[in-house]
Amino acid sequence: MTTAVIALIALLLVAAAGFTAYLSWTTHRIASRSEAQIPMAGKTVSIGGDRIHYVDQGKGRPILFVHGLGGQLHHFRHPLFSVMGEGYRLVAIDRAGSGYSTRVSSGARIPEQADLIAKFIDALGLEKPLLVGHSLGGAIALRVALDHPDRISGLALISPLTHFIPTPPKEFGGLYIRSPLMRRVVANTLAVPASLKNAQQTLDFVFGPQPVPAEYAIAGGGYLGLRPSHFHATSSDLVAVEQDLPQQVGRYGEIRMPVGILFGSRDRVLHHTHHGLAMQGKIEGIDIEILDGIGHMPQFVEAEKVASFIRRIADRAFAA
Repeated sequence: MTTAVIALIALLLVAAAGFTAYLSWTTHRIASRSEAQIPMAGKTVSIGGDRIHYVDQGKGRPILFVHGLGGQLHHFRHPLFSVMGEGYRLVAIDRAGSGYSTRVSSGARIPEQADLIAKFIDALGLEKPLLVGHSLGGAIALRVALDHPDRISGLALISPLTHFIPTPPKEFGGLYIRSPLMRRVVANTLAVPASLKNAQQTLDFVFGPQPVPAEYAIAGGGYLGLRPSHFHATSSDLVAVEQDLPQQVGRYGEIRMPVGILFGSRDRVLHHTHHGLAMQGKIEGIDIEILDGIGHMPQFVEAEKVASFIRRIADRAFAA
Protein backbone atom coordinates (compact mmCIF):
# COMPACT_ATOMS: atom_id res chain seq x y z
CA MET A 1 0.00 0.00 0.00
CA THR A 2 1.47 3.32 -1.06
CA THR A 3 1.95 6.34 1.15
CA ALA A 4 -0.64 8.22 -0.90
CA VAL A 5 -3.27 5.51 -0.35
CA ILE A 6 -2.57 5.42 3.36
CA ALA A 7 -2.88 9.19 3.54
CA LEU A 8 -6.20 9.07 1.66
CA ILE A 9 -7.59 6.42 4.00
CA ALA A 10 -6.51 8.46 7.00
CA LEU A 11 -8.13 11.55 5.53
CA LEU A 12 -11.39 9.67 4.92
CA LEU A 13 -11.40 8.35 8.48
CA VAL A 14 -10.86 11.83 9.87
CA ALA A 15 -13.68 13.16 7.67
CA ALA A 16 -16.01 10.35 8.77
CA ALA A 17 -15.22 11.00 12.42
CA GLY A 18 -15.84 14.69 11.94
CA PHE A 19 -19.16 14.08 10.20
CA THR A 20 -20.24 11.69 12.96
CA ALA A 21 -19.32 14.26 15.59
CA TYR A 22 -21.31 16.90 13.71
CA LEU A 23 -24.37 14.62 13.55
CA SER A 24 -24.07 13.87 17.25
CA TRP A 25 -23.83 17.58 18.09
CA THR A 26 -26.81 18.36 15.86
CA THR A 27 -28.81 15.54 17.45
CA HIS A 28 -28.27 16.70 20.99
CA ARG A 29 -28.90 20.35 20.08
CA ILE A 30 -32.29 19.40 18.61
CA ALA A 31 -33.04 17.22 21.64
CA SER A 32 -32.23 20.05 24.05
CA ARG A 33 -34.54 22.42 22.20
CA SER A 34 -37.32 19.83 22.25
CA GLU A 35 -37.06 19.37 26.00
CA ALA A 36 -37.01 23.12 26.55
CA GLN A 37 -40.28 23.45 24.63
CA ILE A 38 -41.97 20.53 26.38
CA PRO A 39 -40.73 20.11 29.96
CA MET A 40 -41.85 17.35 32.30
CA ALA A 41 -45.57 17.67 32.96
CA GLY A 42 -46.07 15.43 35.96
CA LYS A 43 -44.42 13.32 38.64
CA THR A 44 -42.05 10.37 38.59
CA VAL A 45 -41.99 7.09 40.45
CA SER A 46 -39.09 4.63 40.66
CA ILE A 47 -39.85 1.07 39.58
CA GLY A 48 -36.86 -1.21 39.75
CA GLY A 49 -34.08 0.78 38.11
CA ASP A 50 -36.41 2.88 35.99
CA ARG A 51 -37.95 6.30 36.54
CA ILE A 52 -41.51 6.41 35.19
CA HIS A 53 -43.02 9.80 34.37
CA TYR A 54 -46.78 10.17 34.69
CA VAL A 55 -49.61 12.67 35.06
CA ASP A 56 -52.40 12.13 37.57
CA GLN A 57 -55.60 14.18 37.43
CA GLY A 58 -59.05 14.04 39.01
CA LYS A 59 -60.73 11.87 41.64
CA GLY A 60 -62.81 8.72 41.35
CA ARG A 61 -62.42 5.33 39.73
CA PRO A 62 -58.98 5.07 38.09
CA ILE A 63 -58.35 4.95 34.35
CA LEU A 64 -54.77 4.30 33.24
CA PHE A 65 -53.67 5.32 29.72
CA VAL A 66 -50.85 3.56 27.82
CA HIS A 67 -49.61 5.20 24.62
CA GLY A 68 -48.43 3.57 21.42
CA LEU A 69 -45.26 3.32 19.34
CA GLY A 70 -43.24 6.51 19.42
CA GLY A 71 -45.82 8.27 21.58
CA GLN A 72 -45.89 9.72 25.07
CA LEU A 73 -48.47 10.68 27.69
CA HIS A 74 -49.52 13.87 25.87
CA HIS A 75 -51.27 11.65 23.29
CA PHE A 76 -53.96 11.31 25.97
CA ARG A 77 -53.48 14.21 28.35
CA HIS A 78 -53.94 16.90 25.73
CA PRO A 79 -56.94 15.68 23.71
CA LEU A 80 -58.87 13.56 26.23
CA PHE A 81 -58.47 14.57 29.86
CA SER A 82 -60.52 17.75 29.53
CA VAL A 83 -63.50 15.95 27.96
CA MET A 84 -63.64 12.80 30.12
CA GLY A 85 -65.89 14.42 32.73
CA GLU A 86 -65.89 14.05 36.49
CA GLY A 87 -65.78 10.91 38.60
CA TYR A 88 -62.52 9.50 37.28
CA ARG A 89 -58.90 9.53 38.34
CA LEU A 90 -57.06 9.88 35.03
CA VAL A 91 -53.47 8.65 34.94
CA ALA A 92 -51.29 8.62 31.82
CA ILE A 93 -47.71 7.36 31.69
CA ASP A 94 -44.69 7.68 29.48
CA ARG A 95 -43.81 4.05 28.79
CA ALA A 96 -40.25 3.13 29.76
CA GLY A 97 -37.82 4.83 27.38
CA SER A 98 -40.47 7.16 25.96
CA GLY A 99 -41.14 10.76 26.91
CA TYR A 100 -39.42 11.42 30.22
CA SER A 101 -39.39 7.81 31.45
CA THR A 102 -36.14 5.88 31.46
CA ARG A 103 -35.47 2.35 30.29
CA VAL A 104 -32.56 0.95 32.27
CA SER A 105 -33.64 -2.19 34.12
CA SER A 106 -36.72 -3.10 32.07
CA GLY A 107 -36.87 -4.25 28.47
CA ALA A 108 -38.87 -3.68 25.29
CA ARG A 109 -40.47 -7.13 25.14
CA ILE A 110 -44.27 -7.02 25.44
CA PRO A 111 -44.38 -9.19 28.62
CA GLU A 112 -41.72 -6.98 30.22
CA GLN A 113 -43.69 -3.85 29.44
CA ALA A 114 -46.85 -5.47 30.81
CA ASP A 115 -45.00 -6.40 34.00
CA LEU A 116 -43.89 -2.80 34.42
CA ILE A 117 -47.48 -1.57 33.99
CA ALA A 118 -48.59 -3.99 36.72
CA LYS A 119 -45.82 -2.73 39.03
CA PHE A 120 -46.79 0.86 38.27
CA ILE A 121 -50.40 0.11 39.24
CA ASP A 122 -49.15 -1.29 42.55
CA ALA A 123 -46.75 1.63 43.12
CA LEU A 124 -49.54 4.20 42.77
CA GLY A 125 -52.06 2.11 44.65
CA LEU A 126 -54.54 2.18 41.76
CA GLU A 127 -57.49 -0.04 42.58
CA LYS A 128 -58.16 -2.19 39.50
CA PRO A 129 -58.10 0.59 36.92
CA LEU A 130 -59.63 0.46 33.48
CA LEU A 131 -56.63 0.17 31.15
CA VAL A 132 -56.74 2.27 27.97
CA GLY A 133 -54.19 1.32 25.31
CA HIS A 134 -53.56 3.01 21.97
CA SER A 135 -51.83 1.25 19.03
CA LEU A 136 -48.85 -0.71 20.46
CA GLY A 137 -50.20 0.26 23.86
CA GLY A 138 -53.19 -1.91 22.98
CA ALA A 139 -50.99 -4.99 22.58
CA ILE A 140 -49.34 -4.22 25.91
CA ALA A 141 -52.71 -3.69 27.59
CA LEU A 142 -53.91 -7.04 26.27
CA ARG A 143 -50.79 -8.66 27.75
CA VAL A 144 -51.55 -7.08 31.13
CA ALA A 145 -55.01 -8.65 30.95
CA LEU A 146 -53.43 -12.03 30.16
CA ASP A 147 -50.55 -12.00 32.66
CA HIS A 148 -51.94 -9.78 35.44
CA PRO A 149 -55.76 -10.04 35.25
CA ASP A 150 -56.16 -9.29 38.96
CA ARG A 151 -54.61 -5.83 38.55
CA ILE A 152 -57.21 -4.32 36.19
CA SER A 153 -60.98 -4.25 35.69
CA GLY A 154 -61.18 -4.03 31.90
CA LEU A 155 -59.66 -2.79 28.64
CA ALA A 156 -60.62 0.10 26.36
CA LEU A 157 -58.42 -0.22 23.28
CA ILE A 158 -58.04 2.57 20.72
CA SER A 159 -56.68 1.62 17.26
CA PRO A 160 -54.89 -1.32 18.92
CA LEU A 161 -52.19 -3.57 17.53
CA THR A 162 -53.73 -7.00 18.10
CA HIS A 163 -52.09 -9.25 15.49
CA PHE A 164 -48.54 -9.58 14.18
CA ILE A 165 -47.57 -7.67 11.03
CA PRO A 166 -44.62 -9.40 9.29
CA THR A 167 -43.62 -6.24 7.43
CA PRO A 168 -43.93 -2.84 9.16
CA PRO A 169 -45.30 0.05 7.09
CA LYS A 170 -42.59 1.58 4.89
CA GLU A 171 -43.02 4.84 6.80
CA PHE A 172 -41.65 3.01 9.88
CA GLY A 173 -38.88 1.22 8.00
CA GLY A 174 -36.15 3.43 9.44
CA LEU A 175 -37.08 2.25 12.94
CA TYR A 176 -36.53 -1.43 12.22
CA ILE A 177 -32.93 -1.85 13.39
CA ARG A 178 -32.32 -5.31 14.82
CA SER A 179 -28.73 -4.77 15.98
CA PRO A 180 -28.69 -3.17 19.48
CA LEU A 181 -25.31 -1.59 18.75
CA MET A 182 -26.40 -0.13 15.41
CA ARG A 183 -29.63 1.08 17.00
CA ARG A 184 -27.62 3.02 19.58
CA VAL A 185 -25.29 4.48 16.95
CA VAL A 186 -28.13 5.57 14.66
CA ALA A 187 -30.10 7.03 17.58
CA ASN A 188 -27.21 9.33 18.46
CA THR A 189 -26.28 10.38 14.91
CA LEU A 190 -28.64 10.06 11.95
CA ALA A 191 -32.04 9.36 13.50
CA VAL A 192 -33.07 12.72 14.93
CA PRO A 193 -32.02 14.92 11.97
CA ALA A 194 -33.68 12.42 9.60
CA SER A 195 -36.83 12.35 11.72
CA LEU A 196 -37.02 16.12 11.68
CA LYS A 197 -36.61 16.17 7.91
CA ASN A 198 -39.30 13.52 7.35
CA ALA A 199 -41.63 14.61 10.16
CA GLN A 200 -44.43 15.99 8.01
CA GLN A 201 -44.56 12.91 5.77
CA THR A 202 -44.60 10.56 8.77
CA LEU A 203 -47.25 12.54 10.63
CA ASP A 204 -49.45 12.78 7.54
CA PHE A 205 -49.35 8.98 7.37
CA VAL A 206 -50.13 8.50 11.06
CA PHE A 207 -52.94 11.10 11.28
CA GLY A 208 -54.35 10.73 7.77
CA PRO A 209 -56.82 11.14 6.24
CA GLN A 210 -57.32 13.86 8.88
CA PRO A 211 -54.79 16.71 8.95
CA VAL A 212 -52.14 16.84 11.66
CA PRO A 213 -53.49 19.09 14.44
CA ALA A 214 -51.72 22.44 14.53
CA GLU A 215 -51.03 22.06 18.25
CA TYR A 216 -49.58 18.55 18.01
CA ALA A 217 -45.89 19.55 18.09
CA ILE A 218 -46.15 21.19 21.52
CA ALA A 219 -49.45 20.35 23.26
CA GLY A 220 -49.51 16.87 21.74
CA GLY A 221 -45.89 16.26 22.71
CA GLY A 222 -44.66 15.68 19.17
CA TYR A 223 -41.29 17.36 19.66
CA LEU A 224 -40.39 14.90 22.42
CA GLY A 225 -39.84 12.29 19.70
CA LEU A 226 -36.82 14.27 18.51
CA ARG A 227 -34.42 12.80 21.07
CA PRO A 228 -31.98 9.87 20.83
CA SER A 229 -33.41 8.04 23.85
CA HIS A 230 -36.90 8.22 22.40
CA PHE A 231 -35.80 6.92 18.99
CA HIS A 232 -33.87 4.08 20.63
CA ALA A 233 -36.89 3.02 22.70
CA THR A 234 -39.23 3.25 19.70
CA SER A 235 -36.93 1.15 17.53
CA SER A 236 -36.53 -1.39 20.33
CA ASP A 237 -40.32 -1.59 20.75
CA LEU A 238 -40.87 -2.21 17.04
CA VAL A 239 -38.28 -4.97 16.86
CA ALA A 240 -39.57 -6.64 20.04
CA VAL A 241 -43.12 -7.05 18.71
CA GLU A 242 -42.20 -10.00 16.48
CA GLN A 243 -40.87 -11.92 19.47
CA ASP A 244 -44.10 -11.99 21.45
CA LEU A 245 -47.21 -10.97 19.54
CA PRO A 246 -47.65 -14.12 17.40
CA GLN A 247 -47.84 -16.29 20.52
CA GLN A 248 -49.99 -13.78 22.38
CA VAL A 249 -52.77 -13.91 19.77
CA GLY A 250 -53.50 -17.53 20.62
CA ARG A 251 -54.22 -16.61 24.24
CA TYR A 252 -56.89 -13.95 23.75
CA GLY A 253 -59.62 -16.42 24.65
CA GLU A 254 -58.26 -16.47 28.22
CA ILE A 255 -59.36 -12.88 28.85
CA ARG A 256 -62.38 -12.72 31.15
CA MET A 257 -63.13 -9.04 31.67
CA PRO A 258 -64.97 -6.28 29.78
CA VAL A 259 -63.04 -5.32 26.64
CA GLY A 260 -63.85 -2.69 24.03
CA ILE A 261 -62.11 -1.76 20.78
CA LEU A 262 -62.50 1.54 18.94
CA PHE A 263 -61.10 1.86 15.40
CA GLY A 264 -61.23 4.30 12.54
CA SER A 265 -62.28 2.84 9.20
CA ARG A 266 -59.55 4.80 7.38
CA ASP A 267 -56.67 3.88 9.67
CA ARG A 268 -53.49 3.74 7.55
CA VAL A 269 -51.22 2.32 10.27
CA LEU A 270 -53.31 -0.63 11.48
CA HIS A 271 -56.22 -1.89 9.38
CA HIS A 272 -59.49 -1.95 11.30
CA THR A 273 -60.48 -5.30 9.80
CA HIS A 274 -57.28 -7.15 10.68
CA HIS A 275 -56.81 -5.63 14.15
CA GLY A 276 -60.35 -4.69 15.13
CA LEU A 277 -63.08 -6.78 13.56
CA ALA A 278 -60.82 -9.85 13.64
CA MET A 279 -61.11 -9.79 17.44
CA GLN A 280 -64.83 -10.60 17.26
CA GLY A 281 -65.33 -13.98 18.89
CA LYS A 282 -61.80 -14.14 20.33
CA ILE A 283 -62.84 -12.44 23.60
CA GLU A 284 -66.28 -13.14 25.01
CA GLY A 285 -68.57 -10.10 25.02
CA ILE A 286 -66.11 -7.82 23.24
CA ASP A 287 -67.49 -4.39 22.24
CA ILE A 288 -66.21 -3.18 18.84
CA GLU A 289 -66.97 0.29 17.47
CA ILE A 290 -65.80 1.58 14.09
CA LEU A 291 -65.65 5.33 13.39
CA ASP A 292 -66.35 5.96 9.73
CA GLY A 293 -63.67 7.89 7.84
CA ILE A 294 -61.32 8.30 10.83
CA GLY A 295 -57.60 7.49 10.88
CA HIS A 296 -55.18 6.14 13.48
CA MET A 297 -55.42 9.01 16.00
CA PRO A 298 -59.14 9.32 16.83
CA GLN A 299 -58.43 10.84 20.23
CA PHE A 300 -57.16 13.98 18.49
CA VAL A 301 -59.91 14.33 15.90
CA GLU A 302 -62.97 12.82 17.64
CA ALA A 303 -62.15 13.36 21.30
CA GLU A 304 -65.78 13.40 22.47
CA LYS A 305 -66.56 10.11 20.74
CA VAL A 306 -63.42 8.51 22.15
CA ALA A 307 -64.24 9.77 25.64
CA SER A 308 -67.79 8.40 25.29
CA PHE A 309 -66.37 5.02 24.26
CA ILE A 310 -64.02 4.95 27.27
CA ARG A 311 -66.83 5.89 29.65
CA ARG A 312 -69.04 3.14 28.20
CA ILE A 313 -66.39 0.46 28.76
CA ALA A 314 -65.59 1.95 32.18
CA ASP A 315 -69.23 1.56 33.24
CA ARG A 316 -69.12 -2.14 32.33
CA ALA A 317 -65.71 -2.73 33.86
CA PHE A 318 -66.33 -1.00 37.18
CA ALA A 319 -69.78 -2.55 37.52
CA ALA A 320 -68.26 -5.99 37.05
